Amino acid sequence: MYTRTTIVAVTLLALLGGCTTGSPAPEATPSAAPATGLPGEYAAYAAGLSTPVVDSQYPEHGTDAVDVLHYGLELAWSPTKRVLTGTATLRVRPTRDAASVSLDFKPYKITRLSLDGGPATGAVTAEKLVVQSPVKADVPFTLVVGYEGKPSTTPWPTTTRGDEHPLGLTVDSAGGLWTMQEPFGAFTWYPANDQPSDEALYDIAVTVPEGWSAVASGTPQDQQGDTFRYRSTVPVASYLTTLAVGKYRTATATGPHGLPITYWYHADQASYLPMMKKTAEQLEWLAKRFGPYPFDAAGVVMVESPSAMETQQMVTMGDRFGQMGPRNFDGTLLHEWAHHWFGDAVTPADWRDFWLNEGWALYAQRLYEAEVYPGEMSPAERIAQNRELDGTYRKQYGPPGKPNAAEFGNTCMYTCASAMLRQLHQALGDDRFFALARGWVQDNLHTQQSRASFTAYVNRKTGHDFTALIDTWLDSPTTPPETGPLPN
Repeated sequence: MYTRTTIVAVTLLALLGGCTTGSPAPEATPSAAPATGLPGEYAAYAAGLSTPVVDSQYPEHGTDAVDVLHYGLELAWSPTKRVLTGTATLRVRPTRDAASVSLDFKPYKITRLSLDGGPATGAVTAEKLVVQSPVKADVPFTLVVGYEGKPSTTPWPTTTRGDEHPLGLTVDSAGGLWTMQEPFGAFTWYPANDQPSDEALYDIAVTVPEGWSAVASGTPQDQQGDTFRYRSTVPVASYLTTLAVGKYRTATATGPHGLPITYWYHADQASYLPMMKKTAEQLEWLAKRFGPYPFDAAGVVMVESPSAMETQQMVTMGDRFGQMGPRNFDGTLLHEWAHHWFGDAVTPADWRDFWLNEGWALYAQRLYEAEVYPGEMSPAERIAQNRELDGTYRKQYGPPGKPNAAEFGNTCMYTCASAMLRQLHQALGDDRFFALARGWVQDNLHTQQSRASFTAYVNRKTGHDFTALIDTWLDSPTTPPETGPLPN
């Protein structure tokens, strides 16, 4: 995600110094999914296996009692009535025996509720759908929820961000829809285990009136009449799903290795299309440094939001960035695409490690901007000003490794974490640093990771113990001293 405060502050981010080379350490073993065989039809959803944990920052959202394997969403939107009608079919693996099942969900009118084909009893209270049916650990079940009603958002955690807005499904001024939902908010349009540690597969179908279009995360499937379909065959965290409905225009392009790219924009946003079309070039730039693009389709959709979001395979860009012009749009779009490696393909298991998303995305953005816009500031000026900002943010927010849940997404999680990566880059040099970055993504593809696993991976991959460097940059209340490159 991109923030208004970040736009001003991160343009001063320091870039690395020297370039040393060396041989990488042996590859680490990817983290494993739960050692659980899935019976019968559920075996088809094995890629959706996760190990859910209770989130340390927002424990009221999500649960570690269920692992959703697959969401099948059949939705219909009426712009005139402002009513969303849906049927959600969830394939779920319970992680323990329980007398009931709980999911995050807004209080829509429930029109149908069944579990494994039989009627079930349940109700939505305080943004929780509780189904009163006993379940057993590792015995999957299918839950079907029919619902309808007028969408409503949920409040953002208290924050001083400049782009804060209500989270979840938003009805725009023309009767269309858009959503942004970091750190939560997917539950405003479908029943969800709304936390990052439980990733799942998705099939999303949205029916809209003639002349309207529906856009969602995932790979576009064949359109059937006024029903638009999207499929995610690799796991997606709920905060990375998206839905947008409007009278969109569309354009297509081809990215690296034949990657299909789709752009969605409104008639009054036609001037943004050339900016959106930088996607193919940006994905090529990122792939050269961080490895192949991790998904089989890409796209960008414009919405009314004041922010931007790395929603999986379909970046959601707020209209404000188009209004700010090509330079800001370019940096922001690159930032969101970088997240597809760092945040989407490899996702933090807990919002405490939000820095693991934003530090990498911001550092990638700064490397790109230094190359594409070299005259904006000298490397020395960037280093000096970034260190000054680092100290200011640590004093204001605390260090990035110890976030305050009431200050979600504060600028320290971006700037200070990216400064830590600059120090790693400076210590390792280009060859070893980019080998580390590529390995982190490829070896941990489509898994949920943590600070501990990142530190362990860095140490194994490089053959050096960087624990103290990482801990100091993540935990120090003041800006750590500069360090030099490792000896050859």
